[in-house]
Amino acid sequence: MLLDLVDVFGSRALAGNPLGVVHGGAGLDDEAMLRLTQWLGFSETTFLVPPENPEADYRVRIFYPAGELPFAGHPTLGTCHAWLRAGGKPKHDGVIVQECGVGLVEVRQENELLAFKAPPLSRTGALSDTERSEAAQLAGVPEAAVVEAVHIANGPNWQLLRLRSADDVLDAEPAAKAPEGTEFGLAGPWPEGSQISWELRAFFVPGHERFAEDPVTGSFNAGVAMHLFANGLAKDSYIAGQGQMVGADGRIHCSIDANGAVWIGGKVATIAAGGELPNSGGQA
Repeated sequence: MLLDLVDVFGSRALAGNPLGVVHGGAGLDDEAMLRLTQWLGFSETTFLVPPENPEADYRVRIFYPAGELPFAGHPTLGTCHAWLRAGGKPKHDGVIVQECGVGLVEVRQENELLAFKAPPLSRTGALSDTERSEAAQLAGVPEAAVVEAVHIANGPNWQLLRLRSADDVLDAEPAAKAPEGTEFGLAGPWPEGSQISWELRAFFVPGHERFAEDPVTGSFNAGVAMHLFANGLAKDSYIAGQGQMVGADGRIHCSIDANGAVWIGGKVATIAAGGELPNSGGQA
């Protein structure tokens, strides 16, 4: 088994979200996958295993420090990049098909970017008054700054607080702890004419109620983009920024095609490749 370290969604080198990608992950059991994920300490680590669906080019299992995820965005792009770099050849020209917990996800190359087709939202609609109040309190934002609060679940159970401005997003002071399973984020617009249209922050609980901020979050950006495009808050394409408050500088390219599909793209760079991992009966 080999381990690659890749950087996803960065505006420059080492400015995105780091990811560990394990090639030959079928040699590990669930416990070993989780233990390696926890040891690496990234928001996610992925494991390439043989596909089960004949339409898929590869299958990926996505772990975060508290368990397995059915889908995540930066692991999708980072894993695809590592698979291609290792010599992977897609079955169909112009598109790579990933199999994961939510089913099949298309990935395409767009010049220097990789982009995934956003999976359907599994839950939409407004947060209850209680959910909205609790999310605002955990995020550390005044309720007066919250324009809208909605569900945008797409694997992770994301909740979105849309704020008045990007400054409101950056001024948020999140709590140190939150209940297990908390997954929500903030989005606010930059002034018209800015290179970046929206600023985002995303928060989750990797374990022991510790509230963590993710550097750059593809699945959250996918849910936000689908909501913005569907409600006329964005048109055609835009660039989002994320990660300023945790030392990252992410750029997420969001677009909607003629068929109404939303695509989430970004740069992916290999930081280190080919590190050998022991394989002894499923133990990492």
